[in-house]
Amino acid sequence: MSESESDSEVFDAAAATELVKKLRRSFTTGTTRSYEWRVSQLESLLKLSLEHEEDLCNALHSDLSKPVLESIVHEIALLKGSCKLALKELRRWMAPEKVKSSITVFPSSAAIVPEPFGVVLIISAWNYPFLLSLDPVVGAIAAGNAVVLKPSEISPRTSSLMAKLLEKYLDTSAVKVVEGAVPETNALLEQKWDKIFYTGNGRVGRIVMAAAAKHLTPVVLELGGKSPVVVDSDINLQVASRRIIAGKWGCNNGQACIAPDYIITTKEFAPKLVECMRQELENFYGKNPLETKDLSRIVNANHFDRLTRLLDDDKISGKIVHGGEKDKSKLQIAPTLLLDVPRDSLIMTEEIFGPLLPILTVDKVEDSFDIVNSGTKPLAAYLFTNNKKLKERFVACISAGGVAINETALHLTISTLPFGGVGESGMGAYHGKFSFDAFSHKKAVLYRSFAGDAPMRYPPYTKGKLRILKALLGGGILGLIRALLGWS
Repeated sequence: MSESESDSEVFDAAAATELVKKLRRSFTTGTTRSYEWRVSQLESLLKLSLEHEEDLCNALHSDLSKPVLESIVHEIALLKGSCKLALKELRRWMAPEKVKSSITVFPSSAAIVPEPFGVVLIISAWNYPFLLSLDPVVGAIAAGNAVVLKPSEISPRTSSLMAKLLEKYLDTSAVKVVEGAVPETNALLEQKWDKIFYTGNGRVGRIVMAAAAKHLTPVVLELGGKSPVVVDSDINLQVASRRIIAGKWGCNNGQACIAPDYIITTKEFAPKLVECMRQELENFYGKNPLETKDLSRIVNANHFDRLTRLLDDDKISGKIVHGGEKDKSKLQIAPTLLLDVPRDSLIMTEEIFGPLLPILTVDKVEDSFDIVNSGTKPLAAYLFTNNKKLKERFVACISAGGVAINETALHLTISTLPFGGVGESGMGAYHGKFSFDAFSHKKAVLYRSFAGDAPMRYPPYTKGKLRILKALLGGGILGLIRALLGWS
């Protein structure tokens, strides 16, 4: 039994308290604040990813039957990219940002200085267990924090592997991994942190936020929701179908927070869309998709039963137009299309997070906007169209964490775009510099010398002083000159 496994078995509130104390003492030494420490840890994370690619792929396959290509492209390569970007830009990110000062404090200078929050907690998700664990760690380390990572117990092989690797590659006086389930997470949430970063569902997100509120701890919540895909008829249908399939089933078999959750298209266009998607699904996964090696499996029996419950809802009886096959022994459900499902059915009232894709129909594509806006704000919203005005209206009218036009999912790969939710799909954002910012407090700093000490700010408060101050505050230098000269 490894040391990390031994610790996890006895990890309780007392152990959590002692862990936070140790990390806080480590942070207080200032070690994590140095540029050199941050670079060394980021380089070690990159080295970990390079040296253990095969081990990581094996762990991800064990937990999710994730295809090697998805493991490398969607998890390992993205983590490598985050490390490389942070290493390239870190000195610039750390530099104080000079800003304009004011005439009221002339002569002076001002700056915004990024500083680490301190000791931060990162609670990760099971669906992309490597990337969603370590991508926030990159931001936390780059910002100079001490870190506790709590991976998801639902992906145990990846969690165990990360615990062993991080202990080997990173500075364990400032970066710790706590494995375990609900009791361990609760023990961690009882502690006072300087920031909490949680990725997962809204139910647990509320628990995290309530725990953080007890200590007034700021949080980043990366949640999910029902991400819509609006499909116009004025499109390249084959390309659109392929991109929807890639964003849905090519992203962990629909078990992704940004996976398309449902489609809205017109009644007239729906049959063409269904037929094209059927053909492309068969091209990708064969006539028997339960046998393909190119789809992840459902993560466990509980989630399989949850998805089965959605399919067994009487309100969608007869609505399956493609797929629907399932094998609980393999935890596999075939890519499934459902047409004209009622909006009050179970599949439309909760996030699907699996290989089922309902299609709603409307008389004209513009009617889809009201449907999307009538629900909670999604993490992502997608539109396929060549209509410029429709694109502009979609971006302007649909509130979502992120929007992609004629694409699905790939917006999260762009490091210059923030990734995060809005409303019930989350709060806060990360990726690229946004990760550094998420774990940094932007400290306002004013510098002054002992020169230019204006007497009008001090008592006694005469009418003359008031006149000069009003002129200075209202009109700047010109107003001050006019006041001094007695001009109105």
